[in-house]
Parts: sequence; C-alpha cells; structure tokens
Amino acid sequence: MIEQPPATFQPPATFQPPATFQPPATFKPPAGSLRYDFDTVIDRHNTQSFKWDGAALVFGRSDLLPMWVADQDFAAPPEVVEAIQQRAAHGIYGYTLRPPSFYQAICQWQKKRFGWDLEKEWLCFTPGVVPAVGIAIQAFTQPGDGVLLQTPVYNAFFPLLQANGRRLVSNPLVEEGGRYRIDWEDLRRKLKETKLIILTNPHNPVGRVWERAELDHLLALCLEAGVLALSDEIHEDIVFPSNRHIPFATLSPEAARVSLTCIAPSKTFNVAGLASSVVIIPDPVLRRRFQEALEGLELGMTNTFGLVAMEACYRHGEAWLEELMRYLAGNLACIESFLAKRLPGVKMIPPEGTYLAWLDCRSLRLPQAELDQRLVDAGLGLSSGTLYGPQGEGFQRLNFACPRSLLEEGLSRLEVALGR
Repeated sequence: MIEQPPATFQPPATFQPPATFQPPATFKPPAGSLRYDFDTVIDRHNTQSFKWDGAALVFGRSDLLPMWVADQDFAAPPEVVEAIQQRAAHGIYGYTLRPPSFYQAICQWQKKRFGWDLEKEWLCFTPGVVPAVGIAIQAFTQPGDGVLLQTPVYNAFFPLLQANGRRLVSNPLVEEGGRYRIDWEDLRRKLKETKLIILTNPHNPVGRVWERAELDHLLALCLEAGVLALSDEIHEDIVFPSNRHIPFATLSPEAARVSLTCIAPSKTFNVAGLASSVVIIPDPVLRRRFQEALEGLELGMTNTFGLVAMEACYRHGEAWLEELMRYLAGNLACIESFLAKRLPGVKMIPPEGTYLAWLDCRSLRLPQAELDQRLVDAGLGLSSGTLYGPQGEGFQRLNFACPRSLLEEGLSRLEVALGR
C-alpha cells in the first residue's frame, strides 16, 4: 500500500545541516567486539526499495533521507542470508512443501521466548500480516459490520475496512503524561457495535507493550460482548527492557478460544520483502473458517524463500536479535538526548516496543500540512501522524532501525525543519 503523499512542496534551498551532534559516551556498544555489524551504511538505492526508491512517489523527491517505512536499514542475519543463498543455488523454485523442521522452528521460538506451547495444527500461513487481517475480516464479519481499531493505529488497516465494506469503530487511545492508555468505558460501549477487534501489541505507532492487567481487562470485555479478537503481534520480539510481551491467546483458554494471533519474522529480522507470516488459531472452528477464506483466495502456498528465511530466522537468529536490541536501545537514547538538548519543543513518547519513535510536535502549534512540509523541505521523510487517524494530528513517526550515523543525520535535519 502506498501512503498518501504530503502536500505539494517547493524545492528547498541547498540543505545545510547544523553542527554535528555528538552522542554521549554512554551510547558506546557494550564491552567486547560485537559479532554483528549494525554501523555500516548499506546503500539501498536501486534495489526497488519502497522506503528508498519509493520516496519520490510519496514525498515528491528522491534526495531526502527516508525514515518512514517500518523496515530496517540493517542486513538480515548472515545465517538467514546464507540459508537463502544455499536454496537459491539449487536453481529450481517450484511449489514448496513445509517440512517438519519449519513447524518446529516456529513452535520452539514461541515456547522459548514467550512460554507458549503451540501445536502444529494451529498454524496457518499467509503472504504477510496485512493480508491475514484482510482474510480475517472477510471470514468473520459481514459488510456493514463494525471492526474496532484503537487509534492512532497502523494505517494499512483503514483501507482494508473500506475495501471490504466494513464500518470503522474507533476506540481512541488516551495520552497521559507521555504514555498511552486504553479508554475502558469507551471501549465497553463501542464493543456493543463491533464484531471484531484488531489489537496491536506491541502497538504501532505509539509503542505500547500492553501489560497483563490491561490484556485481561480487554479479554473480559470481549467475552462480555461476544467479540472476536485479532491480535497483530508482528513486533513481538522488539521489546525494550522492563517490558514483557504477552501473547493475547496465552491469557487463558477463553482467550485462545476467541482469538487469532498474527506473527512474522519480517519486522524482527528485516525480511518483510519475503512476504511470509503465520496466523495462530487454537480454536478449530475459527481455524476452519479462516482456512476456508484463505483457500478461497488461493493464498495458502508458501513463498519458497520466505519459508527458508523464516526457519533460519527462528533457528539461528536469536544472537543477532539480542545485539540488535542493544543497538536499538542506543539509538533510542540518542534520540532522547538530542531532543532534550537541541529540540526541546519536540517530545518523544518513549516506546516500550517497536523501533518507531512517536514524536509529539504539538507544542510547535503548526498545522499538520506545514509540519509535514517543513520536514520534506529539510530533506527528511517521516510518516505524518494523521496517517494513523485524527488522533495523530501534530505527530510524526520516525523509524530508528538504522545505523547511528544515519540517525544522527536525520535528527540534524529534524532540527533544521523544526528548530527555528
């Protein structure tokens, strides 16, 4: 899905960055050499990258620094690259079966990281989480039915509802003291007109990792209203210290009975272009309905390289992920320090999960169109907050999964755009 471009812009004057920002010493990597390299800048131009080569379609110019699309500017784990290369060397890429080792890798990953004992039969496969959400909408709702989103929320969900003739029911999140919470009374009322709730955990774009008490309360309200829950957990592995991801379906047998869970290695290991995801459906009745909808669209076949990559990610990617999380924590600290020292008018809602910084620019009192325009004029491509619903007015989303030198350059451009 191509996001809507910002308002037409005037070509900017030659960009002159401010003095280089020097991150404090605390941003240095942990003692000892890192096994994986996250500092090297890899040129992604001319690779058909939506984020880089598609910038001209979205922002009207190709020479800006894109920090919008939620993929990483890091190479995938070398073990994953090697597995794909080995499979590619065979030379035949026909229809592909899923071997037992593939299922084992998924189940072992969920068991080790989240204590979730999966059964092979629960696993359904789709070419991405967004298609999975669309299939669930078709399988479990009818035209005119209400589908609840907790806005601001991932923008790809809105056209899915519109294209399928479903009615958006919005349960806006409430921001208090730099942290978002669920409006429970509003949710209770809105669930009465809802057939399906799409839960985003960790939440994109506000970065919440929902706590056990919150998830338990949400489950109770869903059971009370007879509403099915689809939990988008694509960012499940990108969670910062002092937070813990809890799969919704693991709350109780009742939660497993009324839910579908979407996962994928795409955000974690930067393999989104391989279009492979898993939908976990413990309840056999729900699973049969989902599979029927999936087969009706002929979407059940696995991408050959996506299959190889997914197994390699879940078998061999944990060490890479642990280093990635330390690096992302350093990037996050860099943003916090920069804003405090150089751009105090912009506040970041501290993400508990994801590699997406939700920047609160409301104190600048700029109309959204002007806010968007200033960034483009400074050579910086962020995601306008209003893409995620009206509650995103005055916000920008910045993807900080990139080498620190790119992040520092992006922050410098942010200062040029908003610091005067």
